[in-house]
Amino acid sequence: MSKTIRVGSRDSALAIIQARLVIDAVKKTNPNIDFEIVTIKTTGDKILDKSLDSVGGKGLFIKELEQALAGGSIDIAVHSYKDMPFEETEGLPIVALSEREAPFDVLVLPKGATALENSKPVGSSSLRRTIQFAKLYEGFEIKSIRGNVSTRLSKLDKGEYSALILAQAGLNRLSLQSRISRIFSIDEMIPSASQGILAVQGRQGEDYSFLGSFHNRVSETVSKAERRFLKTLGGNCSTPVAVYGQIHSNELLLTGMHVDANGNIKTGKISGSIDRSEQLGEELAMRLVSFYQFHSFFC
Repeated sequence: MSKTIRVGSRDSALAIIQARLVIDAVKKTNPNIDFEIVTIKTTGDKILDKSLDSVGGKGLFIKELEQALAGGSIDIAVHSYKDMPFEETEGLPIVALSEREAPFDVLVLPKGATALENSKPVGSSSLRRTIQFAKLYEGFEIKSIRGNVSTRLSKLDKGEYSALILAQAGLNRLSLQSRISRIFSIDEMIPSASQGILAVQGRQGEDYSFLGSFHNRVSETVSKAERRFLKTLGGNCSTPVAVYGQIHSNELLLTGMHVDANGNIKTGKISGSIDRSEQLGEELAMRLVSFYQFHSFFC
């Protein structure tokens, strides 16, 4: 690895802030390490006129970063963990996870608005959010919206949408908390697996001991459960799933959602020892589907 650690990041304001969060945290205990941010535009950032499901899913936000990492032009890559497929890429392991930022989804209104109006569509890039929002607000049109946070907010404030559904973590990191109109509770809208957690990806066989003080064990435990839930349900398919883990003492409480082939929404909870985090994720997933539904669910 080079003396200056090259940190790969998507080419957006939020992604660069997230890369800097990792760098700043590491430098607190390793002040002599130098870092350089290398920005890379991913396929997911380039294709904005189609839904993610129709062009390949969440993996489109990491493909070019992984190629740069494998090729040696960067030394680590920083991702939003929720954007990563549940299967790790061979030779490119996740080597550290951040402390979890607020995991919730939020409602954002146009500047100056005080209430949600039904005159224009609500913008959402996520079928998971769309389905859960429709349960809370009946009769609203929901329209897909792509692009970075500033682009979406600009479209909102120009009057193209009556509201947006976004991740609280991204707005917090961009210091845009003032734009939040409503924070949805876990009972109202279950987040995406690992939402709010940053993942640092590296190369097999490299020394990443400098990330030891950055890595968060709580995030590791809940992500193992959430991502096993995702994997059990075939989380690369377009059918939406949602899951969120909380730790209380040595107990993990996992809340999940699955939508079956007929559009029926099923939610459930499971709890148990944190030592069984992955098993709990699998058990909850299996509870939410019958044997036959389970086999027909995979793409």
